[in-house]
Amino acid sequence: MVCTIVKDVMFLAMKSEPAKDCPEDRKTVQDLCDTLKAHGGVCVGMAANMIGVRKCIIAVTMGFFQVPMINPIIVEREDPYDTEEGCLSLTGVRPVKRYNKITVEYLDANFQPKRTTYEGRIAQIIQHEYDHTRGIVV
Repeated sequence: MVCTIVKDVMFLAMKSEPAKDCPEDRKTVQDLCDTLKAHGGVCVGMAANMIGVRKCIIAVTMGFFQVPMINPIIVEREDPYDTEEGCLSLTGVRPVKRYNKITVEYLDANFQPKRTTYEGRIAQIIQHEYDHTRGIVV
């Protein structure tokens, strides 16, 4: 289901809770991917709090697919740089520090553990959405 985008900064600044392998959280994964796909012309990543659910679930567009990451944790960071980012939930752009290469541990859509290294633009998108799960409004 395509959900409405939350723009309430107070809500977005609240830390998300870990997701569980339950029907509600599985539905959130699907809703998040559906909503990201619906906004594909202007958005490349999304966190569950952006659709009103305070769970540690993000989705990132990789090619033609929306890849969900459940309870992501960035375990390694390399090559810092400064940039600016916008967000579908917020107006304008803000300065931020990101890392060109990151390693992320997460659960996939089937709640199976994964550990993957990402670089460049995909790494930046993951970091932005990861910040959302931590209540960091950038």
